[in-house]
Amino acid sequence: MKLNTICVQGGYTPGNGEPRQIPIIQSTTFKYATGEDMGKLFDLEASGYFYTRLQNPTNDHVAAKIAELEGGTAGMLTSSGQAANFFALFNICNSGDHIVSSSSIYGGTFNLIDVTMRKMGIEATFVAPDCTEEELAAAFRPNTKAVFGETIANPALTVLDIEKFAKAAHAHGVPLIVDNTFATPVNCRPIQWGADIVTHSTTKYMDGHGACVGGAIVDSGNFDWMAHAEKFPGLCTPDESYHGITYAEKFGKAGAFITKCTAQLMRDFGCIQSPQHAFILNLGLESLHVRMARHCENGQAVAEFLQNHPKVGWVTYPGLPGDKYHELAKKYLPSGSCGVVSFGVKGGRKAAETFMSHLKLAAIETHVADARTCCLHPASTTHRQMNDEQLVAAGVSPDLVRLSCGLEDKEDLIADLSQALDQV
Repeated sequence: MKLNTICVQGGYTPGNGEPRQIPIIQSTTFKYATGEDMGKLFDLEASGYFYTRLQNPTNDHVAAKIAELEGGTAGMLTSSGQAANFFALFNICNSGDHIVSSSSIYGGTFNLIDVTMRKMGIEATFVAPDCTEEELAAAFRPNTKAVFGETIANPALTVLDIEKFAKAAHAHGVPLIVDNTFATPVNCRPIQWGADIVTHSTTKYMDGHGACVGGAIVDSGNFDWMAHAEKFPGLCTPDESYHGITYAEKFGKAGAFITKCTAQLMRDFGCIQSPQHAFILNLGLESLHVRMARHCENGQAVAEFLQNHPKVGWVTYPGLPGDKYHELAKKYLPSGSCGVVSFGVKGGRKAAETFMSHLKLAAIETHVADARTCCLHPASTTHRQMNDEQLVAAGVSPDLVRLSCGLEDKEDLIADLSQALDQV
């Protein structure tokens, strides 16, 4: 099926007389006739459900749809995008291991890798997304276990050269993990360009209505774990907590990664997405292909307006000719990038604050990728504890405004921005 059809009908096919919509299985537990029947589930000898902390039918239907959209072989839902990225990395990294990551990633994920996972004994080397192949290769160590990046970085809007990062990862026998939140599979399918694992904050465009927090992980089924068995003992040696099962042998390339991630990490950390949230997420997925086109149309129109406005100092948007990442966007994102635009108001922090205070249609929120346009001035909100020098050092200029264009009429969005800029 085409992507548009998968958005609407993927992941779930009702049988005769069964619900047309994915049912919400709002139950923590599942009944079995005998202990032997349930024992087969605990031994991973049979498929089924026994406790929603690990798996739930509603979640699995939605995860299957996302996996189908990304062109993967298996998927799972998590409680948030942060949980998805943590699980994807921790599933193959142990204390003493190393990660190579693009430096241009969401600040929360940067902190997860650089601070929290470092406390767990997992170190990281960060490289610029536009580094040379030689600079990228130099970042690897003998104990490197994964490479990480974002298709479109939040909020820098850099575009990852997926093929370059995949080539380097595979040359060193490790998988490439790509967070595809901003592009969504409608605009980019990283697996087609060499990514091995894809993650999402489904809270963003996939839900698209600010209704439910969640995340997802998709395995391409392409990475050969057993070919690099010495690097990935968690997948390629017996797991004594599951009676000596070796995931890569029992479930193969197509299922080993997600099975281990579910059976081990979800069991022990419990970062499950609720069935209610999965149901709401699926409603968003059914219109994702329609909404992304409008988000991109609005983002492009707003970026072009801002680029030509005398009170705007600079604009970052991959769809703009002349943007640093425009050529990569044409390669990886030919149908459009996203609805998020970053720009600077001339006059610095004070001018940006004045602009923000006069917005009428765009709401001031920490959220992005919503049906309703939202806007944020980091210097006066999320980064307000920093002075201007500290902001620049952190890569967040005092004049920076992040605008997430929603589904409203683009002329109304431009009119709101225009009247607010008039007050500067």
